[in-house]
Formats: sequence, C-alpha cells, structure tokens
Amino acid sequence: MHSANYSVSPKDLWSLIGSAAAPQIVDVRRRDVYDVAPGLLPTAVWRNAADVDNWAGTLDPTRPIVVSCKAGHEMSQMTTASLRAQGFDARMLAGGYIGWSEAGFPLVAKVTLDRFAPTRPSTWVTRRRPKIDRVACPWLIRRFLDAQARILFVDPPQVPNVAREFGAIPFDIEGIELSHEGERCSFDTMLRLFGLEAEPGLARLALIVRGADTARPDLAPEAAGLHAVSLGLSVLAGDDDHGMLRHGFMVYDALYAWIRFAGDERHNWPAKVS
Repeated sequence: MHSANYSVSPKDLWSLIGSAAAPQIVDVRRRDVYDVAPGLLPTAVWRNAADVDNWAGTLDPTRPIVVSCKAGHEMSQMTTASLRAQGFDARMLAGGYIGWSEAGFPLVAKVTLDRFAPTRPSTWVTRRRPKIDRVACPWLIRRFLDAQARILFVDPPQVPNVAREFGAIPFDIEGIELSHEGERCSFDTMLRLFGLEAEPGLARLALIVRGADTARPDLAPEAAGLHAVSLGLSVLAGDDDHGMLRHGFMVYDALYAWIRFAGDERHNWPAKVS
C-alpha cells in the first residue's frame, strides 16, 4: 500500500536508519554532482534518473523506497513519480542531500566506501564463528554501508586468499586495514574510516561493543550484558554463522534503538500509579 505522503522528512528517514525497517535509498543526483560530493546517505545506491525504467527491476518491490537528489527538486520528483507509476511505494527525501546535511544527520564517506567497495552489492569476508565484533561489523555494513552486502565466513587462514581470489573485502583479521587498532575494535575502525564515529548513537554503541569484545566491562554498563547474550547466541547457533547474524542483528537493532529513543526510560516496582 502506498503512503499518502509523496515525501519524507530527513528526521523521519533518520529514525528508520540503523534498523530492519529502513527503506531502500536511491541517490539520483546528477553524476557530476555525485562524483564531487564527499558523502552518501547511509546504504544509498546511485542510479541515473533518466534510466529509471531500466533499473527499477533491481529494486525490492516489497520494501519502501526513498529517492534523493541534491535539493529535492526535479531529479527526485521525476524518479519518484516514475517508480510510483510502476507500483512501488516510493517517496522523495524532502530537501534532498542539502536538507539532510542541514539537519545534521551523518553521511557515509564516499571516497572510502568507493575504495573498499567500488561495486555494490559488495562482498565481505572474515573468520568463522562470529560472536561480538564480527556480528557488530556486518550489522554496520548492512545498516549503513551496503544493505545488500554479502558476508562470507571462512576458516581464518583462508580469509586473505578468499579476499584476493574473489574480490571480497576482508575484515577483523590481523594485518589488514579493517581490523583492531590497539584497544579499539574493528567496529571502531570502520566507524572512523567511513566517517561515522561522530554520530552519538554509534559512538556509544562502539563503547558497548569494545567493552564486550575486549573484556572491558567498565567501559559501558551494557557491555557485560552484550557479552553474555552474544556468547549465549553463539552456543545456540553452533556452526550456523548466518543464523548468528540473523539473531545478532536483532540485538544490535535493539541496542541502537534503545540508545537513540529509550535510553532515559526507567522501570520500577511497584509501578507508580499516575
């Protein structure tokens, strides 16, 4: 069912980013504008507005779509209208990239993303049996960088070989760029490289991940809980690495939503009658 609204505000779109409810985001800025711009909306994929009839079939018809151009004018208007005419639940981002930036919401560093993942959907590879950091990193990849990314889990010695032979992006192993830096986790490294470390919610989530993954529960009160839940999920998942991701993503979705929207809520017993 189509939304009654033709546009979505930056605030309303941001409230969905970092969750399973996030829409597909299509960037239709003119190519010359896109090429020189420093940032991308989280998970945005660039498409040529003039070729909408050719690429519309690559979109998931079951998920909403948000279209953004530079300022929310003719490029996103035309693309949104074309997608809606084909039956998609499409809306345009009010104010486009300019409106998003003026609202203070984060952009992904395009140069870095293009360096690691020049074509999308991208493929990423790491060690088998993920527990904490190797669940947090795929969550960040799918929720902020590339919603359609493939995540591969292989035996540790084979990570570099798979990355080299199949053009995958290795992460969370020694001797590569996307890995631990001192006491900081691979999740921290990704936030820094992709320009997301200043987002307050992700910065707080990074502390929780770091505390859980490096035996530093003093870093955040929630770290011990994440450690316990993650190890329990790992026991239940066994060798099902992608099952671990499915359940682990729910944990990270919930933690990020709590940080952003429910961190001040308190519960007591007996309940107070208002």
